[in-house]
Amino acid sequence: MTIIPKEIQQIVRASKGHPVRLTDPKTHVEYIVLPAEIFDQMKLYDDTPLRDDEMQNLLIRAGLRAGWDEEEMDIYNELDPRRDNEDPTR
Repeated sequence: MTIIPKEIQQIVRASKGHPVRLTDPKTHVEYIVLPAEIFDQMKLYDDTPLRDDEMQNLLIRAGLRAGWDEEEMDIYNELDPRRDNEDPTR
C-alpha cells in the first residue's frame, strides 16, 4: 500500500469524501482520488449492452408484470401480424 503525501492528505480531507482530481505536472494526465468505498460501488456498475437473450428475458418479465398473460389479453394474440406467416397446419 502506498502512503499518501501530507499535501494530498489535506486536499482529500478537505474534499469531505468527494472525489479529488489531481494532475501530473509532467505528463498532464489527470487522476481521480476517491474513497475506496465509492470505488468498490463503481466497480459493480456494468454498462455493457444487454445480450439478446437478456433483453428478451426483461421484456417477457415486463409483459408479465403488465398483465399480458391474463386471459382477457388473449385477443391480442389474434391481432399479431406474424400469425399471417405461420403454417396453418400447426
